[in-house]
Amino acid sequence: MPCRNILAVNSVYHIFTKSIAGYKIFNNDDDYKRIVRTIAFYNQDNPKSKFSVFWNKNDNILDKGLDTRERLSKIIAYCIMPTHIHLVLSPSKEKCVSKFMNRVLKSYSKYFNVKHNRKGPLWEGRFKSVLVETDEQLLHLTRYVHLNPVTSYLVDKPEDWGASSYKEYIGKLKNSICDFRDYLDMNNVAYAEFVNERKEYQRELADIKHLLLEA
Repeated sequence: MPCRNILAVNSVYHIFTKSIAGYKIFNNDDDYKRIVRTIAFYNQDNPKSKFSVFWNKNDNILDKGLDTRERLSKIIAYCIMPTHIHLVLSPSKEKCVSKFMNRVLKSYSKYFNVKHNRKGPLWEGRFKSVLVETDEQLLHLTRYVHLNPVTSYLVDKPEDWGASSYKEYIGKLKNSICDFRDYLDMNNVAYAEFVNERKEYQRELADIKHLLLEA
């Protein structure tokens, strides 16, 4: 459902936004790194500068002293796809999600339009949000999010996709932007098994999705 109401503090939401007309807006490693760092940067309540000042191409997302104590939300999981963004988060303050998403989407739009000598909107309307009501729903949602690149045949294994939080979950990424340990009671190995056991089934569902919609 469209996100028109204030999202409740400490609840968990699946946030989804996509490019206008399915336009491919993440095209290379620099683009993916840019949006991940933009998300980390604008999750600060009061950034000390504009992101353009902060930005560099160092692999360490948190190397510039982000104030993680004053976060707008807890980011539980994420996956950046060529045409869209999945975020799973829990707001820390009232009205913070709209503020956060507005900053992120505007910042990336400006970067993309300047880079491609382009004008006009980049995103298809307002972001959408769905409330996650149970721990079981959250666990399955993170698996769905992390398997998106596999389902789309962009990679064969979720750990081969660099623009998601999956490597954080399985302990293969040193610098983390996510807070998920308080939400998921599963160790690295067990989570990897949980995700990969569903890989082929999720692909099969995606392959016949159009048939289900037409039935």
